[in-house]
Amino acid sequence: MTEKADIIERCTRFAWHVDHQEWQELRGLFTEKILVDYTSLNGGEPAHVAADDIVGAWAGFLSGFDVTQHLITNQLVTVSGDTAVCTAAFQATHRLSSAAGGSLWTLGGDYRFELVRSDAGWLISAVTMTATWGDGNQHLMTLAGGAG
Repeated sequence: MTEKADIIERCTRFAWHVDHQEWQELRGLFTEKILVDYTSLNGGEPAHVAADDIVGAWAGFLSGFDVTQHLITNQLVTVSGDTAVCTAAFQATHRLSSAAGGSLWTLGGDYRFELVRSDAGWLISAVTMTATWGDGNQHLMTLAGGAG
């Protein structure tokens, strides 16, 4: 597999493991600490977080939905030595069938993944999600259990 294809697969696995609630496999994609920036959705400030902690938080939050589907596409990869950046478009649909006001909430926008080369291959060291649009019942996030 080429270097760029390996990076794209690593970022695609991010979405796959989230949607299939494969938390241990998701954790294996990251460095020990990662920079997490979901400020376009949640406000606040970007934060350096232990990978175990952010995966645990995502597991708790995303497990509250009946199902999720995160699509990542249009990946653009740049490599510079032992670092890389993968930018991609995303669409994320969340379903909670029991919710009043509608069972679906969909977001779209861009992801920026920063990666570092390691003995285990490319590992994600930073995730920035920039939501540019949303549709449906945005209250599902609260009903599912958190601010992801």
